[in-house]
Amino acid sequence: MKECNVQKNKSRCSCTYEPCGRKGICCDCLNYHFKSGQFPGCLFPNDVEKTYDRSIERFIEVYKQRGRWW
Repeated sequence: MKECNVQKNKSRCSCTYEPCGRKGICCDCLNYHFKSGQFPGCLFPNDVEKTYDRSIERFIEVYKQRGRWW
C-alpha cells in the first residue's frame, strides 16, 4: 500500500470542520462518514459543505441541480 501523504491531502481538503482529527487522512475520513451514512465534505461544493449536511440525499439533490459535485 502506498504511504498516506497527509500534508498534501490537507492542502486539498475542503472540510471546514476545524476540530476534525481526520483531515488529510482520507481513508479514516471516508470510513467515518460512510459508517454515519454520509459522504465526506470534499464531495460537496464549498457552499453546501459549509452547511454540514453531508447526507447521501443532499449529495443526490446537489448533483441533480448542478450536474456535478464539485
